[in-house]
Amino acid sequence: MTGKTAPPAKKPAPAAAKKKAVPAPKEEAAPKKEAAPKEEGAPKEEAAPKKEAAPAPAPVTEEPPAPQHPLEQPPAPTEESAPVPTEAGSEVAPVPAEGSPAVPAEPPAPEPKPEKPKEEPPSCPLSLAVEEVSENSFTLTWKAPEQTGRAGLDGYVVEICKDGSSDWKAVNQEPFLSTRYTIPNLSSGDKIHVRVVAVSASGTSIPATLEQPVLIREILQLPKIRMPRHLRETYIRRVGDAVNIMIPFQGKPQPEVSWTKGGQPLDTNRINIRNTARDTIFYIRQAQRGDSGKYELTVQINGAEDKATLDIQVVEPPGPPQNLKLVDVWGFNVALEWTPPMDNGNSEIKGYRVQKSDKKSGKWFTVLERCTRTSCTISDLIIGNTYSFRVFSENICGLSDSAAVASGVASIEKTKTTYQPEKIPQRDMMEPPKFTQPLTDRTTTRGYSTHLFCSVRGFPQPKIIWLKNQMEIREDPKYIALIDQGVCSLEIRKPGPFDGGVYTCKAVNPLGEASVDCRLDVK
Repeated sequence: MTGKTAPPAKKPAPAAAKKKAVPAPKEEAAPKKEAAPKEEGAPKEEAAPKKEAAPAPAPVTEEPPAPQHPLEQPPAPTEESAPVPTEAGSEVAPVPAEGSPAVPAEPPAPEPKPEKPKEEPPSCPLSLAVEEVSENSFTLTWKAPEQTGRAGLDGYVVEICKDGSSDWKAVNQEPFLSTRYTIPNLSSGDKIHVRVVAVSASGTSIPATLEQPVLIREILQLPKIRMPRHLRETYIRRVGDAVNIMIPFQGKPQPEVSWTKGGQPLDTNRINIRNTARDTIFYIRQAQRGDSGKYELTVQINGAEDKATLDIQVVEPPGPPQNLKLVDVWGFNVALEWTPPMDNGNSEIKGYRVQKSDKKSGKWFTVLERCTRTSCTISDLIIGNTYSFRVFSENICGLSDSAAVASGVASIEKTKTTYQPEKIPQRDMMEPPKFTQPLTDRTTTRGYSTHLFCSVRGFPQPKIIWLKNQMEIREDPKYIALIDQGVCSLEIRKPGPFDGGVYTCKAVNPLGEASVDCRLDVK
């Protein structure tokens, strides 16, 4: 016993309270303070004491138990689900009202899935411009947009609207991929606004619009022939080749085109002419030499005209030279002559090719190329061989198909020669001695050898005599006298004071004599 007074017995609860007091399911005791079910495995609350429990209520329709969902955190209690305290301090689990179904706990809302980014439509077409305007149509050009998207472009749609109206109409029913479009069937004098949009699977682009409306009218333009540069000179083709020439021109309205040759219309059996709005085509399937000449092209618009001349030259290889003959054979040389070919192939002869063939080998070898004259001399032939010669003519097409062959042959024979020396007339070479370089005065140092030089000429060769102070110097080892090619020298070895004086060089031969002298000082 705890010593406390037992509480007085409680009076039975009213009927309304009996209906509310519904026993909790056996599987799980009612929570103490919360009406929501707890997670599985949570401890159960103790049931209220039997002595304090109200009498069993009348049976009511059983409601299905609320589904149990494991929740990380139980929801906060509300006023409706708050437990009802009793006098003894016990609490009765809240139950739903009679006839109302049990409210199950709401499951957690699913996380929203991220939305895929939408593909952007292509960007606006670029550089929209008018290329050409005629009396009932005009032509547009533009460039592809910078951004076309992943799916790429389906094409373009061109829309037009008359000036003063806002009713845009598509000209093409289906998108097209070309960046050039001609809008036909327009009325002359109308002003047309135009725009172009790019279309793809992700949508249409912002339209590219011309700032100003296009006035539908014919623009007059004087005729002018634009002759290509390579056709301003003579156009050369070979016989049998095709001639296919396109010459552009301009002018509005469309000009009249005519071709003539020598003032006469062309032979349509040989020459085909095809004209378009912008050019004319001149065509010959197989050219012949008779097709050569000057052709006149005329372009006219209402009295205004422009003319151009096309000069065509059809050529072929030339014929062979004429009258080739051997003119002379001497030593190791042969002289040839010929005349130009009768047919030059409708082109100037650029030269001749000369070839030789020896009898032993029978092979032809080129001796001269592009020889511009009608004669030549062939040298360095081999003794004992017999040679034949032929000549080709050459023009812009190449060599002639055949050659002119000399009728004769050239035999190079060995000839006996006798050497006869040339007779040279005798000349009197006799001459008395003459000094061409005299002696010069010298000053030398004692003990140092010195030389005296002079030069002399004469025939027969003169005899040289050296003198000192008018005394002849004979075989003295102190002096060495030499003469070489007319240069006379005297060496004085280690002179002393007594070696100074006047030295004389004398030259003597049968025709006379000559002398020169000098002074030598020794210090």
